Amino acid sequence: MRLNGKFTWLLAGVLAVLLALSGCSSKTKTKQEESADTHLQLGVRYIDMDKLAIAREHLEKAHSLDSQNARITNALAYLYEKLKQPERARKLYEEALDTTSEDLGVLNNYGRFLCDRGRYETGLEYLKQAIDSPLNNRQWLALTNAGRCELAQEHTAKAEAYFRQALQLQPFYAAALSDMQAISYRKGEYWAAKGFLGRYLSVARHTSQTLWYAYQTERALGNQAAAEDYKKLLHETYPLSEQAQQLDSVRQKNNGE
Repeated sequence: MRLNGKFTWLLAGVLAVLLALSGCSSKTKTKQEESADTHLQLGVRYIDMDKLAIAREHLEKAHSLDSQNARITNALAYLYEKLKQPERARKLYEEALDTTSEDLGVLNNYGRFLCDRGRYETGLEYLKQAIDSPLNNRQWLALTNAGRCELAQEHTAKAEAYFRQALQLQPFYAAALSDMQAISYRKGEYWAAKGFLGRYLSVARHTSQTLWYAYQTERALGNQAAAEDYKKLLHETYPLSEQAQQLDSVRQKNNGE
């Protein structure tokens, strides 16, 4: 199975950046700026709860109160990504960069955004700026996004190098672990794939992708009972997923339907 170029970026990493940076100002704030920060915090948390309409109310209010705050503009841009309004999101990311070209959250999110839309070279430039910043204490986020950007171009060796570097910094970062599971399986390194899955499951729940690769890995190792367990779990948990439908297609073909 080829990894989809339109990969799904894990929400946890994005929200970690937005929340971590939302209170990082050392200057004395005005009441208006404090109110904007409050709406920012609420907006990000409502994104996490998938209450996007309420999140938009808070983030638009925050932006109206403090339009020069790159963290607010960054969060609002990400929200419009989730609302499937990429042009609005792009303009907001660029607005945030105009405000400050060195904000790590903006560099990471805009780089990821561009890679997701096929603008790999430019996206990687922004991600590398975030990775190389001496102020970045969460490099694994940008490293993982860079790895996924390379993976979308089928640059597996470069992608793996980024993922491994991310995992050196944060050994249990779920996004990098799930991608290393997939890469290991595709390279025929089945025991390594099992190992990455085990680490992944210690911090996160299965996705349709991790279940699909778990199923294929157990089949490759000759563990048919374990493979069938993963197959059943995939159909029960993600019946409408691309991976479940692919397995159904194979089954129908084998049955001569």
